[in-house]
Amino acid sequence: MKQIQRVLLIHPEISRTKYNFAGVIDNEPLELEYIAALLRDQGIGYEIWDGQVEQIPAAEKMKAYMPELVYVCGRTRQERFMLEYCEAAKQFSGSITVIGGLHAQQSYTRLYTDSVDYILTSFNLFHLIELIGGTPPEQLNGICCRSADGWQAIPPEPFDIQRLPLPDRTYFYAHTDRYRYLELLPCAHVRTAYCCPYRCSFCSRNRLNCGVYTRRDIREVVEEIGQISCENIYLVDDDFLVDSERIRQFIALIKERNIRKRYVCYGRADFIVRHPELMQQLSEIGFYYILTGLEALDDRHLAAYNKKCDMDCNARAVGILHQAGIHMMGMFIADLDFTARDFRSMYRWIKTHKLRHTAVSIFTPELDSALYQQYADRILTDDPGAWDYLHVVAKPGRMSVRSYYFHYHILLIRLFLRGWRDGIYDFVDYGYYIRSFLKNMFRFGG
Repeated sequence: MKQIQRVLLIHPEISRTKYNFAGVIDNEPLELEYIAALLRDQGIGYEIWDGQVEQIPAAEKMKAYMPELVYVCGRTRQERFMLEYCEAAKQFSGSITVIGGLHAQQSYTRLYTDSVDYILTSFNLFHLIELIGGTPPEQLNGICCRSADGWQAIPPEPFDIQRLPLPDRTYFYAHTDRYRYLELLPCAHVRTAYCCPYRCSFCSRNRLNCGVYTRRDIREVVEEIGQISCENIYLVDDDFLVDSERIRQFIALIKERNIRKRYVCYGRADFIVRHPELMQQLSEIGFYYILTGLEALDDRHLAAYNKKCDMDCNARAVGILHQAGIHMMGMFIADLDFTARDFRSMYRWIKTHKLRHTAVSIFTPELDSALYQQYADRILTDDPGAWDYLHVVAKPGRMSVRSYYFHYHILLIRLFLRGWRDGIYDFVDYGYYIRSFLKNMFRFGG
């Protein structure tokens, strides 16, 4: 590879329609900031283009900056955007192109195109720096490389997250008016672990990093938090509440450093129920939201999802967080076997348990997973943009697609109206979202 002096790091647009929650939850491009830190240390020039916040198209940025290498990372729903950026990079600047991120790690063969030169299938971001520095790709684990003879894929190995540098947050600080988690604005991201130690059947996160859970020393995490000039911190681990002793140490260190911030994290219901005293202590140091996968309304679905907890556990977890003064963001799955009654029951359960903050995803078999193969004869679309958990990608089992969408959007409207009455998310244009849901009730599934 020729000597590289200018690298453009791209985080794609979320969507080019308004059927999404951009402007409500906008994530700091943390992976790009790790890479930025590594490039900076090597004396290599870089710029970041984040489609969530930038006003000019990616192609215009390429023509202005003329990068010698373009790195793009994103999720399944952004696949077409990622490939489009690589095509533009070839057209406008003749750049070497590399795709990484979550989608590339799990579905890399979908990215085998002439506009892509390399695919990073590992979370080992040092491999990108080594590639830029001239290391032959065949010597790097977790790299797919294109040649005249076709694609060669070198299998990845687990990566120790302890090796990561502190991210270069220059871009984040320049856009603190945009990066948010709901009303928490700005909101910075901190990663303390990678992969997930649990094995829920519907989730592909546990396949990341070759299925190996890895975590940072909690003292280093607290040191990083203390250095961030932002009062809101999103701990973006797939599950932060895993090890009770580690959480106790985190609490003690935050108190010792007298760090006063607000926090968002993921945490399982069974951990909450086993450790109510920790929830009170987390509340005292500033935990504001805990995102909890409640998933279902009955033990049958929970067992099918391999959640390893039951409805009684879910209900108790809601009550414990209420008592501790932490907002639970209850996350549910609208299963493909739902009937109209199931959608109504979900709303009643949420209302009965006074759960104010909720998110309801449509059951989505992840691409290139065993679950996808299980639903292969029911898949309705090959558009990766539909893999956003807001679209039906597999045929429902007990009603038509149109009916399913109708009842799903009725549920969303009822939840939004309830949120509006409760006075939460006052920064959200409720009218816009409700009008959008009403329109989509009849637009989808025809």
